[in-house]
Amino acid sequence: MTKGRTTMRAKTWGLAGIKALCLAAILAGSALGAAAQDLFSPVITVNGAAITGFELDQRIRLLEVFRSSGDLAKIARTQLVEDKLKQALLTRDGLVITDAALATAMEDFASRADLTLAQMVTLLEQNGVAAETLRDYVRAGVTWRDYVRVRFGDRVTITPADIDQALAQTVPQIGGIEVLLTEIIIAAPPPRAAEAMAIAQRIAGMTTTGAFEAAARAYSALPSREVGGRLGWLPIANYPAQLRPLLLALAPGQVTAPLPIDGGIALFQMRDVREVAVAAPPATRLGYMVYAVPGGIAAAQAVAARVDVCNDLYGEAFGQPPEVLQVLDQAPDEVSPDVALALARLDPDEASTGLSRNGGATGLVVMLCSRTTAVAGDSAGAGAGAGAEAGTTAAPVDRDAVAARLRNQRLAGYAEVLLAEQRAAAEIIGE
Repeated sequence: MTKGRTTMRAKTWGLAGIKALCLAAILAGSALGAAAQDLFSPVITVNGAAITGFELDQRIRLLEVFRSSGDLAKIARTQLVEDKLKQALLTRDGLVITDAALATAMEDFASRADLTLAQMVTLLEQNGVAAETLRDYVRAGVTWRDYVRVRFGDRVTITPADIDQALAQTVPQIGGIEVLLTEIIIAAPPPRAAEAMAIAQRIAGMTTTGAFEAAARAYSALPSREVGGRLGWLPIANYPAQLRPLLLALAPGQVTAPLPIDGGIALFQMRDVREVAVAAPPATRLGYMVYAVPGGIAAAQAVAARVDVCNDLYGEAFGQPPEVLQVLDQAPDEVSPDVALALARLDPDEASTGLSRNGGATGLVVMLCSRTTAVAGDSAGAGAGAGAEAGTTAAPVDRDAVAARLRNQRLAGYAEVLLAEQRAAAEIIGE
């Protein structure tokens, strides 16, 4: 009897336990279902078109992989809202990218990071980003650019006068000064610091351009060593403020004292100085990137040969630790002296590869993105064409490149106005 009661009790508890487990499973499933429902529920609507929590989370993750700066949640929301506004226009006007064109665009995007598309997708998935998120991101950018060209292309005409005006858009300044210098930077990692300083002191005593140029070919770590370190005419305002008095104190043929910089020693020889009626205004902000490349200066030069604009460096640094690529916007006096010297001779989207770190083991690609002047925030390159000599004409200007830049600027202006109009007229909930 006792045995029977015990057995019956066990069976009774077993049934109760099963019911409890089932109830728990149902409740857990309901919770998971609610969470999944929340993830794919709209968090923003744009004219009734939904942006889900999943899309928002994915865009934030993508921005993190791209090492974007700022409030990523806010940036992601803004981008996704704009994507919806753009897509509405594309749908209305019947512009659709073909699968083949999208595949090519995605391959091109991956190639900027020196990856195949499959490799990039794998890296993204390892960081929680779905392949579809990359596809949507690339498709939005490519189709919008095509749409803007189709819609506004016939409105943009760049005349020779427009190019002339763009080339002449500098501020008249009485007594504008330009200098014609020859440069040397000697690599000076700690084990070679004393040796490098001894070489620099010998060079500082040179008084002829021929001797200094020979020293540049023999000792300089800069690519300009191939031409004896010779620079073209550059505004004195391009150089760091603390260096300007030293340069202006030089007579033609004289050389600065050795100037210690991070990992090296700099010297400059004055070839000529001139006063111009129109000079570039001094920069108030410098936007630039510094990409650290294992393998030293040679590796940095290989990277510089592959990139055309600042944004290309994002592709080069894709998937690497965030610290390898610095994206900076600073006042000139905030820039480290060696980087400031590198930026002085660059126009926007030009790169310098003469600097290194870690005893020469890490090469730096220093790329100027913008030089903002005091002229209503104008951002432009300053300086005459490289290779200009005293008494000779400056290097020819690439007028086609100027025309292309003006065309892109005007198309971008039309696109910004159109997008602002769409946003103003849209019903946006939750942004």
